[in-house]
Amino acid sequence: MSGRNGNDLQLGDCLSREELRALSETTNWQGGLMLAGNLLTLALAFVPAILWPNPLTILMSVALIAGRQLAFAILLHDCAHNALFRSEVLNTLVGRWIGGAAVDVPLKLYRDYHLNHHKHAGTELDPDQGLVKDYPVTKESLRRKFVRDLTGQTGFKELALLWQNPTLAGKAPFIAFQIVLLSVLTLAGAPWAIALWWLARIFVYPVIMRVRNIGEHGVAADRYDTESRRNTHTTRPRWWERPFVAPNHVNFHLEHHMFAAVPPYNLPRLHRLLSERGYYAGYDCVTEGYGNMLHKAVRADGQTGCPPRAMVSGGACSTLLWTRNIQTAQQSRHADGEFTVIGPVII
Repeated sequence: MSGRNGNDLQLGDCLSREELRALSETTNWQGGLMLAGNLLTLALAFVPAILWPNPLTILMSVALIAGRQLAFAILLHDCAHNALFRSEVLNTLVGRWIGGAAVDVPLKLYRDYHLNHHKHAGTELDPDQGLVKDYPVTKESLRRKFVRDLTGQTGFKELALLWQNPTLAGKAPFIAFQIVLLSVLTLAGAPWAIALWWLARIFVYPVIMRVRNIGEHGVAADRYDTESRRNTHTTRPRWWERPFVAPNHVNFHLEHHMFAAVPPYNLPRLHRLLSERGYYAGYDCVTEGYGNMLHKAVRADGQTGCPPRAMVSGGACSTLLWTRNIQTAQQSRHADGEFTVIGPVII
């Protein structure tokens, strides 16, 4: 039978064991290079506002910093998979004290949650289904969501949830990261620039995260199909979109779901090989540019936002299994009783 209006190709038809083994090879130097690039571009993001402070450069810096916040979130994500460095120690160190610290998400909690997402992708048990449950949505609905993000409603709500029942041990990486950031900015003669980080975190980062979530699963053909080409989506960014919404090759989400062990620096090559060999032919799983991707997230007149397997008797959308969306945080408990928001902050 044809692959659900796609093709009959299997991954084994398009990739040899030797190729997959090479693609899955992690190295400390490539992971270190990616980390250094993120740190350098964060420093550069502050430069326009510090050297030439005016409304335009401040807006530019805030937007670039928000993109770097996503980059640090992706460092956490890749370290949670032990896929950034060959060394497990380095993955733990960077994931906890840099990536997780920047976005205030503990590595262990995130890893447990996120691996559950991978395990149950395309099923009702996927904990991320609620984040994109309504897509495609009306144009007005999407506009309202972005307005909430840009006016800080989403950001302030997330921060309030992040600080419910905090513990010193749980917040230590975040506090340390903020102290280091403030110290560096003070040495640069601009301690006031720490405000740029928080403007980005509250007013722009939620927008970027929403776009990312939509691009990964919100525009998938059928989120309740276990075929990865139907429940997950890849967006090929324009060059100018990459610094804001596609750092560290996070846009190759379909490839990541198929081979989570492949490090981020090898995902472009994996995508290229599968594309050239016809693996995606017949599937609506790859989109050129985030503008075109968002166009897919807006439904046509009369179209429902329910994926085919989300229907219950009578034809209504089931909301029993979709209890969360981008404004609703999931909370997980440590053995010592700590609660931390992990869902919408970084998926």
